[in-house]
Amino acid sequence: MPDIQFTTYLRPHEVEAALKGFSEEYPHLCSLEPIGTSYEGRPIWCATLTNRATGPDTEKSAFWLDANIHATEVTGCMGALHLIQRVLTAYGADERITRLLDERALYVVPCLNPDGMEQALTSPVYVRSGTRRYPYTEEREGLYPEDIDGDGLILQMRVEDPDGGWKVSPRDPRLMRRREPDEYGGTYYRIFTEGRIRGYDGYTVKVAPPAQGLDFNRNFPMAWAPEGLQRGAGPFPLSEPETRAAVAFLAAHPNVHGAISYHTYSGAILRPYSDRPDEKMPIDDLWTYQEIGRRGEELTGYKHVSVFHGFRYHPREVMSGAFDDWVYDHLGVFGFTVELWDMIGAAGIKDRDFIEWFRDHPEEDDLKLLAWNDEHLGGKGFVNWRPFNHPELGRVEIGGWIERRTFGNPPEPFLLQTLEPNTEFVIAHALMGPRLELRQASAEPLGEGLFRVRAVAANSGYLPTYGSKRALEIKAVRPIEVRLELPPGAELLTGEALVEIGQLEGRANKRGIFGAGANPTDNLRKLEWTVRASEGGTLRIVASSQRAGTARATLQLTGCDVTSCSQW
Repeated sequence: MPDIQFTTYLRPHEVEAALKGFSEEYPHLCSLEPIGTSYEGRPIWCATLTNRATGPDTEKSAFWLDANIHATEVTGCMGALHLIQRVLTAYGADERITRLLDERALYVVPCLNPDGMEQALTSPVYVRSGTRRYPYTEEREGLYPEDIDGDGLILQMRVEDPDGGWKVSPRDPRLMRRREPDEYGGTYYRIFTEGRIRGYDGYTVKVAPPAQGLDFNRNFPMAWAPEGLQRGAGPFPLSEPETRAAVAFLAAHPNVHGAISYHTYSGAILRPYSDRPDEKMPIDDLWTYQEIGRRGEELTGYKHVSVFHGFRYHPREVMSGAFDDWVYDHLGVFGFTVELWDMIGAAGIKDRDFIEWFRDHPEEDDLKLLAWNDEHLGGKGFVNWRPFNHPELGRVEIGGWIERRTFGNPPEPFLLQTLEPNTEFVIAHALMGPRLELRQASAEPLGEGLFRVRAVAANSGYLPTYGSKRALEIKAVRPIEVRLELPPGAELLTGEALVEIGQLEGRANKRGIFGAGANPTDNLRKLEWTVRASEGGTLRIVASSQRAGTARATLQLTGCDVTSCSQW
């Protein structure tokens, strides 16, 4: 049985081995299947977690978790593995987890991008998502990132230049600070990414386009924009096998009510939309997003914001083609992006704008980060500046933050404590889905072989059976169907053998002072039929909802007032 300690980061083949180990150890709770194949031919594994004894996953309300769509954000993959190990090992001992797997299903894709993850863990070269060369197949002129001093890292280069925009801080020689707008007469530097310069003319340093510039989280169909408008978008929506695999799976599983995509970093719970303000979202969905987000804040300590209002890379530009936007806008699924790990917050810098901070922040913040690095990492997160003879630039100094092991992902001693509260948020979010039940099913004998059959269809979940108001708008979820299955020779006298009963509300859309204006029983629907049948026969009622699951009741037709009923 796998026993992952979460003290290191696993490579794709190790993740695959762990997943196979889980499915072999817990075959009644965990099954494994590839949902697609990556560009380089690696399987994209999905673990389905549910108690098969209580029904197949496709007949239960389900939740989706994916991770590592961005190559270097390897914390997400470990977070997905932590969820899997947590629910499998705690089933039967933890009431909430037992309920979760008995009544619902989880679809977990720990590594949606195995090619990029493998490169990120074995090479210092940065790759955003996939390894396919894009947008150019040939080499271009300019600065390409490269480990030129052979230390296994790609850091920064500072070059002394009177026109440079940076200077060394007098408070800590490791720290580079921006030169003041009216400042002259000092020692100044230009800062570059460590690398080689192709086609250098001796004066200007062009930045070459990324060799592997795909961004899978700009490749989804929602508001997709071409490369000229959205960097990394790919040649067309779902051009990449990894994004196609996710979309095809979710399109084939309309039982999914909620989704989280694990990313790093910032310590933030992000929700749609990326390209429009909250006013463009159905108000009930906005309120539901805010309620789920508040629960996430309570469990993780992360701040919950919309991407448009709190996580845009540029205040006058928007992002397009993101997974969470697509899963909400096209499927009506409440999807979030969780940005795991926050070294900036860990250093005591709490109240900040997530994106604006990187454009401008006080020197004290950088000093806090260096102090945190010194205290908690023994200074190993930052490489002191050291001289190097660059092939094109001559004398430079190389140093700076090891971004991938500090800002980008928690250092190993901080990995487990980062994952644990986020696993609890996934569990809570998964338990918020709708759940269709059949209650008070009975067959009352009326004499002369007649029976009055009754049942109450109920939604016991927080979300309505349709999921979101957006799902209603786009008709993403079919009405609930209730089917009456009669014993041989029986006759249906009143009612319909197959009836659509619309949708059932949940607790989510009941707001206002003391619930004013809300129908307190709109999660229930009474059903009734009259049947002529011989005693001793077996009658079945099957209620099916695409998003809330399937409920069954079995009735024995007897001459007594009380009938036996079983349901799962």
